[in-house]
Amino acid sequence: MRAKAPEANRPPADMRALEQQLAAYLPPEQVERVRRAYEIGALAHAGQTRRSGEPYITHPVAVAGILAELGMDAETIIAAILHDTLEDTALTSEQITAEFGQPVMALVDGVTKLDKVRFRSRQEAAAESFRKMLLAMARDLRVILIKLADRLHNMRTLGAMEPDARRRIARETLEIYAPIAQRLGMNRFKAELQDLGFRMFHPDRHRVIAERIRAVLGNRREAMARIEDAVHTRLGAEQIAHRVVSRIKSPYSIYSKMRAEHKSFTQVMDVYGFRVVVDSVAHCYQALGAVHALYKPLDGRFRDFIAIPKANGYQSLHTVLFGPFGAPIEIQIRTEEMDAVAERGVAAHWAYKTDAAPANSAQSRAREWLSNLVDRQTEMPSPLEFIENVKVDLFPDEVYLFTPKGQILALPRNATALDFAYFVHTDVGDHAVAARVDKRLVPLRTPLASGQTVEIVTAPSAAPSPQWLEWVVSGRARTAIRHHLKRLQHEDAVEFGHRMLDRAFSALDASLEAIPHAALERYLGEQKYKRLEELLADIALGNRAAEPIAQALLAAQGEHPHVARSGSSEKILINGSERGVLSFGNCCHPLPGDEIMGYLSAGKGIVVHRLECPNVPELRKSPERCIEIAWDTAVQGDYKVELRIEVANRPGVLAQVAAAIAEAGSNIENVEYKERDLTTATMLFTIEVKNRKHLADVMRRVRRLQVVTSVKRHPV
Repeated sequence: MRAKAPEANRPPADMRALEQQLAAYLPPEQVERVRRAYEIGALAHAGQTRRSGEPYITHPVAVAGILAELGMDAETIIAAILHDTLEDTALTSEQITAEFGQPVMALVDGVTKLDKVRFRSRQEAAAESFRKMLLAMARDLRVILIKLADRLHNMRTLGAMEPDARRRIARETLEIYAPIAQRLGMNRFKAELQDLGFRMFHPDRHRVIAERIRAVLGNRREAMARIEDAVHTRLGAEQIAHRVVSRIKSPYSIYSKMRAEHKSFTQVMDVYGFRVVVDSVAHCYQALGAVHALYKPLDGRFRDFIAIPKANGYQSLHTVLFGPFGAPIEIQIRTEEMDAVAERGVAAHWAYKTDAAPANSAQSRAREWLSNLVDRQTEMPSPLEFIENVKVDLFPDEVYLFTPKGQILALPRNATALDFAYFVHTDVGDHAVAARVDKRLVPLRTPLASGQTVEIVTAPSAAPSPQWLEWVVSGRARTAIRHHLKRLQHEDAVEFGHRMLDRAFSALDASLEAIPHAALERYLGEQKYKRLEELLADIALGNRAAEPIAQALLAAQGEHPHVARSGSSEKILINGSERGVLSFGNCCHPLPGDEIMGYLSAGKGIVVHRLECPNVPELRKSPERCIEIAWDTAVQGDYKVELRIEVANRPGVLAQVAAAIAEAGSNIENVEYKERDLTTATMLFTIEVKNRKHLADVMRRVRRLQVVTSVKRHPV
C-alpha cells in the first residue's frame, strides 16, 4: 500500500488545483489524506485510460474537484478519488478500510453498487436497481452526491462515446439524475445535467434554441440593463443591501415549457428574469414592496416560498411585474443563505451525520423524504410499484393546503381530497368518506388548489375500495390503499378458501378438523407453505384445487381413497362482502337473485357468472375449476348491470331516461348510443342496483316513459 505512484512526487496540474481548492477550507492534515488517496488511486488505475485517451485517474480527480466546489468533507473527497477502484482495479475493501477507515470504505462501496445500476428499462430490473439506489441515499446522502458529481463529469466528457451510448446515458440523465438533483435542491447540478443531457439527446434542437436565445439576448441587452439599473436605484433608496443578477432561461427549460404548455419560442422567451439577493428575511419583504412600487405586479402571480418552502427546501419570493417594454418581469427575492441552498441544496453547509441536526432546510426535507421512502418500500414488494410512487415524488409541482388548525401540507400537483386525507394520517385516509374544502362539502375525488383549507370527514365503517386508486396521485396514498386492499384480499381469500376446503372434505364424508395437526403440518411443509392460511388463500385465488388437497390429506393419514358423493355437496353461499376474492363477470353482470356459478381463474380468484351467461358452456369444459355457489339471504353492496333501452330519437330523451333511473334509486355509471337513425335510438346504460327486484323497479319506471319503446337487460 505504501508504494508511490509515478506521479506522486510531483502531482499533475489537476491534482495540484484540487489541493489548492481543499486548502481553502480543510486543515493541512486532511489535505494530506486526500493526497494519499490520489497516490493510491493513481497507482491502482495505472495503465488505464478513458475513451478520450487521457489517464483514467483524471476522471476521479475531476469528480473530487466538483465536490470540492461544494465544500464537501475530506471523507467524501477521498471516496470520490477511489470510487472506481473496487470495480476496476485490484485494490480491495480491506486495503481501503486499513488506510482510510470504515466510513470512507462504506462510501466507496455504496457508489460502486450504484455504478452497477443500469436504466435499460424503467419497467423491469431497473426498477429494483433504482430502489436500491434510493435506499443507499437514505443511509448516507454523500453516496448520491458522489454519484451526481460522477455523472456530471461523465456528461461533460460524453463526446468521446459512441452515438448510441451518448443517447442512452443522456436519457437516463434527464429521467433519473437531473430529477434527483432537483429533489435534493441542487439546482446548479440539475440545470447543468439537463442542459448537457438535452444537448446529447437532441443536439439539433439544442443548437437551434441556443442560437435563438443568443440572438434574443443580444437584442434586449439594453432593456435588461435599464430594468436592472431601475431596481438597483429603488433598492438603494430603501437602503437595502443587495445584489441583482439577471436570469437567463436554459435551452432545456425553454424546450420543456414549449412542449408542456404548447407555446412558441417567442411566447416562452417574452419575459425578463432577475434575482435579487439581500441580507435578511425582513429585507426580502421590504424589497418586494420596493419592486411592487417600481412596477405594477400581475394579479395572482405572487408566490411566497419563504413562508411555505418547496418540498426540496427551496425558499424565495416570486413575483411577476408589468415591465416598461411590454414584456413581464419575473423577479425572485431571497437571502444569501437561501441562495446557497437554492443552488447547492443538501450540499450547502454540509452536515452529513444522520444523528446531527440538519444544517439547512434542504437537508431536513431530503432526510424526511428518504425516511418516508424507506418506510413505504417495506409495504411495496413490487419494485414497479415503488418506482411508480417515487416518480411522483421526483416531479413535485406542489399545491399548498391548510388543515383546520392552520398546519400547512405540501401535496403533489393534481392531488385530491383523498390524497390530503392520507397525508394527515393513514387511519384518516382509510376511514375517509368526504371532505370540507373551505367549509364546502365535496367528494373525496375532488382536486385541490393551493391555499384551500381542507377538513376530512371520516366514519368508522368506511374502508378503501379499488376505485380509490383512480382518485389519488400521491405515492403515499397509493401505497396505503394498495396495502389495505392486499390485506383485505388475503383475509377474504383465507376465509373463502376455508369454506371451499370444508366443502371438499364434506363431499368425501370427512372434515378438516379431523386431520391430525402433525399430518397437516407435514403436508404444509412438503408443499412449501409456512402456514395453513397461505394454502387456503391459494385455494381461493385459483392457484390450487380444494378436492385434490382434501384427498391428499386423508391419504396421508393412511385412510383409503375417498370417493366424492355425486351431487351431495352443498353450494357455497356468498353475500357480496367477499370482494377481495370475488369478481363479477362483465360478460353477464350477475345480480343477487340470479342463478350463478363460480369459475376459478388462477391468481384472480373466483369469477361469478349467471347460469344464462353465453360463456358458461365453455367454462363447464373445465369442471375442476367450476364452483357451485349461490347467493346468501343477506346480500350487501351495489352491482353493475346493463340495460338496452330503445327510445324515440328526439331532444331531451336522454335526460328523461336518466331522471327515471335516478328516481328508482340507481346510480348511472356509463351511457353510450349503440344505434341511431332519424326516428329511433338505442342506448346502453350501465347502472348500479342492489338485486333483481331493484332492477325490476328501475325497468318499470323507465317503461312508463312515453318516449321509451323497449327496455331489456343486456345480455338477455
